[in-house]
Amino acid sequence: MAKENPEKRDDKLKRYFEVQEIRAVEPSESEPGAIIEGLAIVYETRTNVGNWFEEIIKRGALDGADLKDVPLFIHHNGRTIPLARSRNNNANSTMQITVDDRGLSFRAKLDVDNNSDAKALYSAVKRQDVSGMSFSFSVREQKWLNLDSDLPTREILKFSKIYEISALWSPQYEETNIMARDETLDSVDKEALENARSKLDNSKSGQELELLRLRSQILMKG
Repeated sequence: MAKENPEKRDDKLKRYFEVQEIRAVEPSESEPGAIIEGLAIVYETRTNVGNWFEEIIKRGALDGADLKDVPLFIHHNGRTIPLARSRNNNANSTMQITVDDRGLSFRAKLDVDNNSDAKALYSAVKRQDVSGMSFSFSVREQKWLNLDSDLPTREILKFSKIYEISALWSPQYEETNIMARDETLDSVDKEALENARSKLDNSKSGQELELLRLRSQILMKG
């Protein structure tokens, strides 16, 4: 039987995904600017996190998440000016985001005339040199399964906040669907796994003590 451990957590993490749906939109009379669009977060996709555990973003995990201010960067470089930005997802924003039953999609208007990074990104997407999308986030609710196995599973049930999305073309891991993360974020994932396993061990200890107590009662009555 799968071991479960539902819990809430609010640490900032990053995830990298290989995606096929990122493209440059050809200019038209109605939309003459440089536009890229695609899927930044995908539901119900099983991902191996550094061979520590597998992770699945459950459908509906974005419902209720804080999406009030979501910028677009390259390789999470938040020290640069955002290439586009969704602010309350209003019509005046340079990026529109949409949550549906597949995940989070985006449509970004890039200022290729005045921003060299935006021009480079648009060109790279058009040439299909961009290999994936990434996003940073925090989790409000998650559930662990099979914690007593070598490769447990974490289900993300609800996101707390999406901080930003990023385009990437040189992921740290070559394998498809492996995340690119730095050492600090690795430790957050390790801590989450260790805490979940610790809670499972404590639960087992409590159950074993209760069984011993019941056995003692039975023997005393006998």
